[in-house]
Amino acid sequence: MTIPDLGDMLMDNGSLIAEQERQIIHDLTLKSQSNKPGNLFFLISNRWFTEWKKYAGFGAYPYDEVLPEPHISISNAADRPGPIDNCNIVANGSNCEGEDLQLLDNLEEQRDYVVVSQDVWEKLFDWYKGGPVIPRKMISVGVRQELVVEVYPLCLKLIDAGDKSESTIRISKKASLHELYERVGSLKETDPGKVRIWDYFNNLKHTLLEDSTKTLEESNLQMNQCILLERQVDGILPTGFGMDSTGNELALIPIEPLRSSLTIAGGPTLSNGNSTGYSSSLHQGSSLSSVLTDMEDTSNNIKPVLKGNGGGLAGLQNLGNTCFMNSSLQCLVHTPPLVKYFLEDYTDEINKKNPLGMHGELAIAFGELLRKIWSSGRTSIAPREFKGKLGRFAPQFSGYNQHDSQELLAFLLDGLHEDLNRVKQKPYIELKDCDGRPDEEVADEYWRYHKARNDSIIVDVCQGQYKSTLVCPDCKKISIAFDPFMYLSLPLPSTATRTMTVSVFYGDGSGLPMPYSVTVLKNGACKDLKLAVSSACCLKDDEDLLLAEVYEHTIYRYLEVPLESLSSIKDNEHIVAYRHPKTSSDATKLEICHRYLDKCSPDNLKVGEWKLFLAPLVSYVKGIESGADIDLAVNRLLSPLRRKAFASSTKDSQEKVGSTSGDEDHQSMKEVDMEDISSKELSFRLCLTDDRGLSCRPIAKDSPIKPGRSVKVMLDWTEKEHEFYDASYLKDLPEVHKTGPAVKKTRPEAISLFSCLDAFLKEEPLGPDDMWYCPRCKKHRQATKKLDLWRLPEILVFHLKRFSYSRYLKNKLDTFVNFPVHGLDLGKYMKTKDASGQSYVYELYAVSNHYGGLGGGHYSAYSKLIDDDRWYHFDDSHVSPVSEADIRTSAAYVLFYRRVKVESAGVGEPSRSHGIS
Repeated sequence: MTIPDLGDMLMDNGSLIAEQERQIIHDLTLKSQSNKPGNLFFLISNRWFTEWKKYAGFGAYPYDEVLPEPHISISNAADRPGPIDNCNIVANGSNCEGEDLQLLDNLEEQRDYVVVSQDVWEKLFDWYKGGPVIPRKMISVGVRQELVVEVYPLCLKLIDAGDKSESTIRISKKASLHELYERVGSLKETDPGKVRIWDYFNNLKHTLLEDSTKTLEESNLQMNQCILLERQVDGILPTGFGMDSTGNELALIPIEPLRSSLTIAGGPTLSNGNSTGYSSSLHQGSSLSSVLTDMEDTSNNIKPVLKGNGGGLAGLQNLGNTCFMNSSLQCLVHTPPLVKYFLEDYTDEINKKNPLGMHGELAIAFGELLRKIWSSGRTSIAPREFKGKLGRFAPQFSGYNQHDSQELLAFLLDGLHEDLNRVKQKPYIELKDCDGRPDEEVADEYWRYHKARNDSIIVDVCQGQYKSTLVCPDCKKISIAFDPFMYLSLPLPSTATRTMTVSVFYGDGSGLPMPYSVTVLKNGACKDLKLAVSSACCLKDDEDLLLAEVYEHTIYRYLEVPLESLSSIKDNEHIVAYRHPKTSSDATKLEICHRYLDKCSPDNLKVGEWKLFLAPLVSYVKGIESGADIDLAVNRLLSPLRRKAFASSTKDSQEKVGSTSGDEDHQSMKEVDMEDISSKELSFRLCLTDDRGLSCRPIAKDSPIKPGRSVKVMLDWTEKEHEFYDASYLKDLPEVHKTGPAVKKTRPEAISLFSCLDAFLKEEPLGPDDMWYCPRCKKHRQATKKLDLWRLPEILVFHLKRFSYSRYLKNKLDTFVNFPVHGLDLGKYMKTKDASGQSYVYELYAVSNHYGGLGGGHYSAYSKLIDDDRWYHFDDSHVSPVSEADIRTSAAYVLFYRRVKVESAGVGEPSRSHGIS
């Protein structure tokens, strides 16, 4: 197919050009392309790209979703965007190209930019020109070699030791040190063989970066850090003393290849002489005497007594938006069982063969970091080695954007578990069905199966078990499972209320529509709204309500999922409820929409367009077989709308069907012979249509109707119908909530941790993207799910779900959660009693905090120091004492609790120790 020169065709044929552009780009995106490292992609400002999508008729997100044909707006030449403009994502004053082009910090894909393939970019650039051009390569990251586009190459600040000049180098983190030497040589116009480059993080000499094939990523170079260039003078490279990261003088370093080493405090040396990371040389019985003078170990309680150097009070340096990582790390390195475990020798438990882990590298890096924190006094530590290992295990954390501390915690705990999994060969286990067996038996069986494949210190202290009950909404099949958990993500329920207005229609034609305003919980469900409206309109026991949303005079959706959140209903929407007698399953749902003829010329009725108006009506009718049955049902539904004169003229020997005069309350209608009325009244022109209202064919009274669960018809109004029926009752539906004058913002509401737990454990439907496959129905169903706590771990982590994400909306809740510091008793939530007699009482020992909003924000941590029973605030490098009374704030995001030990008291009830010792 020959691609036309679109620029020459835009005179007066904008819609054709837009359609051609759309189709070409759509074909290119669907074209098979083998993604591999080195493939070129391009960044485009989302601001410009959004304008182009509108012009070309694409969906809002993502760009390759073409909207259905009826919804594509007609574009013209005036709608066509100008040249590609990427200036709003490029740093001011950046005149570079390629990798050296500087982007603004913290850009997000889809919000700030989109990534397109080389084919798509070339076509768009051919049509629109513009720029600047922002190419980016695909690289493989992590141990699983995941393919990603490297949006932000590594930025290094080169300092020349000779003239103290500074330069900036932007280069891929997958580039080799040899490539770095080549870039530096080219930049400084010198022979790469006559220079050497140092890792100069924090302006201190760390490691000589030897010219080799080792990558910059493997060398642990960080974004925006310094590297030091030393030149050969008179044929001799300078030698001398540098300073290490703790300020100690380095020994004279030869030019020969170095073998870097990292020493565990008071223990053996871990060698890191190759690109794959640590090769552990830990041995049984390694001493910690240089760190600890005593180790009190009583009933799983560890109290390291350090040599007066403030062990555990070391801050963590921010490596560039890494406060989220530092926050989670400080909570973990102050977790008593993990402190004990990693301060001892854990060599034998390192699993180097687990394909799901990092061959022990992540566990060793974490253990090294923990030991440094507990041995370095108050000197802050740069966790570079750990961040590098974490990025290889979870590549999403390898960059320098802000992330979620809870997400990092989840990946870190999972990675530590896999690296320390005592199970070297995982057996295949097929879970058995419950078959009516006691829950205790099934739960123990599930736990044994889980432990047979997963057995580590993380499982020992951090994993619990809950009972999960799924119920199919169609066949009512019940499925029970007992699943492990590492943490509990708790929703934040709201006690705030919301006023909602719903218009109630009588589905049997027995009364006029009436709006009702009800008050419901702001975070309630559709079943709560239905219950409130049922009470307000005095619904009878033999009646039911069908809730629906009306949009542009047609039913947009039915609100039939009882547990669907009311947050899906916006204030400017129109919600109706159809009141009808409870019917059997064989009744047909009749949906009626109204049309009128919008005449272009008053002298020619044939010229015009049928347009929708009025509110749709719904009724349940048994035995619809022909157009006459529909006609009869329509007359019954419209009977309350008859004007008084017309109603009187058709009731010669009958009582009046009803009255539309008098008060504004609904008028009760007496039963009449509807067939007799239908024979005397006007019959509307009815058209049978499909669900989308696109096709429409007239039906006569003798027209057969294909049986089905629902029938949708169009009812055409003329001036004659308006003469006999008052359509005003079907006009101008009220909005759910009419916004009034602005009110003064009140203080954020406060809720308890227990109410969050109640909300977590309550029954709720699975999301549309998380459907359950029902073994009885043989289909995916949106089942209801109920959770119950069954087995609690020693370390219990609560994640407060402050962040909510949807396709179009992101939000953060700053609600204050009142959580106990001492004596959190979860006994009432347990569905079984622990046979070992362990306590269900917990005490807080750490909190990960988030301050600010979604656009940035900052993380810090509160942790309780185990050796002096005092709380401290860990804010990156800064560490300060804090009062226990001050740790409960609306910034609390992840809560860390430890089980209170039950002490034997001899005869009688056991006593509980309320310290977390």
